[in-house]
Amino acid sequence: MARILIVDDSPTETYKFREILEKHGHEVLEAANGADGVAVARAERPDLVLMDVVMPGLNGFQATRQLTKGADTADIPIVIVTTKDQETDRVWGKRQGARDYLTKPVDESVLISTVNRLLAAG
Repeated sequence: MARILIVDDSPTETYKFREILEKHGHEVLEAANGADGVAVARAERPDLVLMDVVMPGLNGFQATRQLTKGADTADIPIVIVTTKDQETDRVWGKRQGARDYLTKPVDESVLISTVNRLLAAG
């Protein structure tokens, strides 16, 4: 189906997302921090990115902004997936260019429906 990049510094979260996505036929790429996520996205051009926020170094908001402002990566939909559940975080995430914002723990059906909706939107 699609190539999806998971950017998360938690091996446990990355594993959970990988299991769900692969079960639904997607190919998974991984990055453990924001800077690596930006580099992998630029090199691999995934169909979609799942972006954590709280990571060492470049955080998810900063990485999202870099990708959505980059000419070569602006068209890649980014879904922020984080434990940060404040309305201000949601607004800020969308301002950085994220197409959606999900709060951990994410229900499998919500994750897959969000991914499928954004992939279908092109």
